[in-house]
Amino acid sequence: MNENEVFPVDNEDDDVVVTLNLDDGSEVTCEILTIFDIGEQDYIVLLPLDENGEENPDGEVYIYRYFEDETGAPSLDNIESDEEYAAVSAKFDELYGESLDEE
Repeated sequence: MNENEVFPVDNEDDDVVVTLNLDDGSEVTCEILTIFDIGEQDYIVLLPLDENGEENPDGEVYIYRYFEDETGAPSLDNIESDEEYAAVSAKFDELYGESLDEE
């Protein structure tokens, strides 16, 4: 994913869905599960969908740093350090792990 790349949002659907343009030129459609913060930094958790718009069977999620510019346009950035990723993953599991297991 390119740093600060804006993604389109499909407002016609009940779930908020975005399309990510990956570095290799491919696209993947994802459902936004949640946006949460740790300290001053926001993070977004995306659930990749298959070609039929269904959740991926192994429950894989993508987690990125999340920003909005002065106009409110969203952008994502990769989490670079293992320590930051571990902290964000733990927070996501703490906040949403149980609700995901119940589905």
